[in-house]
Amino acid sequence: MSSCCLNITNMFQSFGPDDFLSSRCIWVNGPVIVGAGPSGLAVGAGLKNQGVPFIILERANCIASLWQKRTYNRLKLHLPKQFCQLPNFPFPEDFPEYPTKYQFISYLESYAKHFDINPHFNETVQSAKYDETFGLWRVKTISTGGPNPIGVEYICRWLVVATGENAEKVAPEFEGLQDFGGHVTHACDYKSGQSYSGERVLVVGCGNSGMEVSLDLCNHNAKPSMVVRSSVHVLPREVFGKSTFELAVSMMKWLPLWLVDKIMLILAHLILGNTEKYGLKRPSMGPLELKNTAGKTPVLDIGALDKIRSGEIKIVPGIKKFSRGRVELVNGQTLEIDSVILATGYRSNVPSWLKEDEFFSEEGFPKKPFPNGWKGKSGLYAVGFTRRGLSGASLDAISVAHDIAKCWKQETKHKKTSSDARHRRCISHF
Repeated sequence: MSSCCLNITNMFQSFGPDDFLSSRCIWVNGPVIVGAGPSGLAVGAGLKNQGVPFIILERANCIASLWQKRTYNRLKLHLPKQFCQLPNFPFPEDFPEYPTKYQFISYLESYAKHFDINPHFNETVQSAKYDETFGLWRVKTISTGGPNPIGVEYICRWLVVATGENAEKVAPEFEGLQDFGGHVTHACDYKSGQSYSGERVLVVGCGNSGMEVSLDLCNHNAKPSMVVRSSVHVLPREVFGKSTFELAVSMMKWLPLWLVDKIMLILAHLILGNTEKYGLKRPSMGPLELKNTAGKTPVLDIGALDKIRSGEIKIVPGIKKFSRGRVELVNGQTLEIDSVILATGYRSNVPSWLKEDEFFSEEGFPKKPFPNGWKGKSGLYAVGFTRRGLSGASLDAISVAHDIAKCWKQETKHKKTSSDARHRRCISHF
């Protein structure tokens, strides 16, 4: 009997009766992947190709819940499709260069079907902890897929964290917001500006979401004011018909990052003009360096800047406080407004459930920078935390799947034979 099997047997013998009365216990003969977004699907596909069994746990009732449930209708991929495809499965040729969110969701569903990936939906991970005694991970979930919630504990050798950078919305507190009286929503719940027609809307945040929400509001005859508290890089989405991102990637093969940044800013000035005169001050650090060091993505303009120039989108400074039907800004100006949309971003939720502090930081990101942040100790892995979008997640997914497959084949000396599920006190999952 292998050491891994002995560990499992010993672990089950060490459990008390309460461990089995309150929940089901499932042994997974491979990794547990937490999250069925693009990152989790990409790891699953890589493992399928290597013949490694796994399960994916997903708290929502669908794959890619961020895309399906928490994005606005007009959203398109910000980068050309070749930079957003997952491993071993290109986009359909008839998709446009910048697919819509609906096309991207369709692509992900086709991806899951192609690789026969079937996540366990409606399973929220409560905790994941490494059992040092037995050298195994214990992942506790609440499953809400049936008539009554039940607790489930998964025992596995490898754990892949694929919940991503945007698992939870960030909603800052503002003085007096509870007294405002109007409609307040986060950008994750915003779908269209149609219901805001004719309203004066305060959009808090000037990243890609804030810009696009403001543009969408304009297109639906609303009157947006966008809060810009700090500096922001605005770049054209394309330069002379070529993707700005693609151009930057090409230049970085031959030039140092600081020089590429300088060239990008010169091109941005030539195409967009001086954005500072509209209240959009540029950071002192270049856009690529800022993205690499702080994870702050530059805004790729798709039309919002024209609306800012024309005054249809008003730029305002930071918020001091809210009161009934109005907001006071830090410069003393007061605006009468009907609604507030918080385009204030997202954060990782890893610290709330992963009981580990060596690999992940308090902010829920791997401590080691890209490209070395995908592997921790004791069979712990991370995918989708590179701050480099879908292309970064795909690179990590390839590394993780390859590494796990190598270990799995060594540890199990796996032969391609099927075996029946073993039903003891613990269900064995294959």
